[in-house]
Order: sequence, then structure tokens, then C-alpha cells
Amino acid sequence: MQKKSAKPQPHGAPRLAPRQVRIIGGAWKRTLLPVLDANGLRPTPDRVRETVFNWINHQLGGDWDRACFLDLFAGSGALGFEAASRGAAKVIMVDNYAPAAHQLDANREKLKANQVTVLRADALALVRDLAARGQRFDVIFLDPPYQLDLLEQILPLCPAILNEGGMVYAEAGAPLVLEGDAVPDWLAGWEAVRADKAGMVYYYLLRLHENNT
Repeated sequence: MQKKSAKPQPHGAPRLAPRQVRIIGGAWKRTLLPVLDANGLRPTPDRVRETVFNWINHQLGGDWDRACFLDLFAGSGALGFEAASRGAAKVIMVDNYAPAAHQLDANREKLKANQVTVLRADALALVRDLAARGQRFDVIFLDPPYQLDLLEQILPLCPAILNEGGMVYAEAGAPLVLEGDAVPDWLAGWEAVRADKAGMVYYYLLRLHENNT
């Protein structure tokens, strides 16, 4: 008899055959990386990543070699490895699901990506720990499972670990309300530098209002 897990895993049980994700720019352009085939794990599509990294490149002014990235809820690693491929100085990739973290680490080894660190950790607890240790990032990726309401829990913690002028990339299954009288407390202080929609996915590049930095 199989033991029941005391706590459900966010991605579900892994399947044997891995999928693949393609790096679309930088030093590892066109490289295919295996991705754990698990329920709820959805790599950011190529077209969306291309758009997002064009946004980020414009905001960074092409100055990647001093930029530090934090990829929370890393999952497939599509965002974090893309940032590393384009020359990011440091990328920390985080996932609390052991098989996903192991696959990320294997891909890091395959690429010999010394600027990438893979951590198996709870994202909320890790952000608090990073803030306590004074670590800061230029870009934070937030692509959590939509059904767990994690975005509204973790976004308010991000200002404590953002460098001045830093950005948050966020994906959501519903549009974010960032203007007007109906802005929820957890979105207060943020503005969308850029925003778009692909299918049922809404994605944003967010920055704090100047008076909130």
C-alpha cells in the first residue's frame, strides 16, 4: 500500500518522459533542456519569453553583466536559464518540489552555468530570509501556480529584496488591477512598466512607484 502524502505536491507526480524547453537567446540560444513532466508545471512559452526579455533588456539598457535575477517558483527553469544565457551576473532559481529542483540542477550542470544557483526551498520563507540577510536583486520572476494565490502573498515581500529601480515579472491567470479605486492592498504601490496577454495568461513587468521605493 502506498503511503498518502501528508502535504500535496504543487506539481503532482512526475511522469517518466520529460518535455523540453528551448532557450531562445544569448550564449545557449536554441539549446533544448529537458523539463520534468509534472502536473501544473508550465514553461513560459517562447513567444512570451521573447517579449518579456525584450522588455527587460530595454529596462536594463543591455547591462546584463551586473544584473542579479531571482527566479522564484522556477519550475521548468525557462525564465532563469534564459536570463543566464543572456549574460546575467547571477541567477538564483528556487523550487520547493524535489524532482523539479533536481532537474534544474541537472540542467545547470549540463550548461556549466556557474552563475546559476538552484535551491530547493519554500519561496515565501526564502524571501524573508534573503531580506534579513540584506540580499537584493534587479529582477524577480514570479510565475507561481495560479490556484494557490501565491502571487498575492509574495509580491508584497518583494520590495525588501529589490535593488532601487528593480523589476518584478509576474504571470497571472486573471488581469491585475493596478489603477483606480479597486486596487487590492497587495498590489498597492506597484505600476506596470509593460503588460500583455497570451491566451488566458496575463503577464506584467512591474516596478514600484517612485514614492514607494
